[in-house]
Amino acid sequence: MASNYNPLTSHVLDTAIGRPAVGVSITLSKYEGNGWREISKMLTNADGRVGNLISSEEFTPSRFKLAFDTLAYYESRGEKTFYPYIDVVFEIERPEEHYHVPILLSAFGYSTYRGS
Repeated sequence: MASNYNPLTSHVLDTAIGRPAVGVSITLSKYEGNGWREISKMLTNADGRVGNLISSEEFTPSRFKLAFDTLAYYESRGEKTFYPYIDVVFEIERPEEHYHVPILLSAFGYSTYRGS
């Protein structure tokens, strides 16, 4: 299996303002038998991105969860949101591939997909 320096990345775009969502806290967890184990916690950068969420050694076939703290993001902007957090749970079968999990965000809706 080839080593993948940055196997999992994310990007948060605030579609209501047409800009990256800066400072969104994202927590990555891995499901292990009877519950979730936190792997890392990061803030989106000036471009709304995070990388290096997990090492290629720990990125094994499993179920993972990205938790986006949207409440804190909107509170920092003096706004309210209908969705205080977003949990995106996904299954990794081929860890040698790169996975990108973006969020298109607004105060009253969001969408996600497997990006490239």
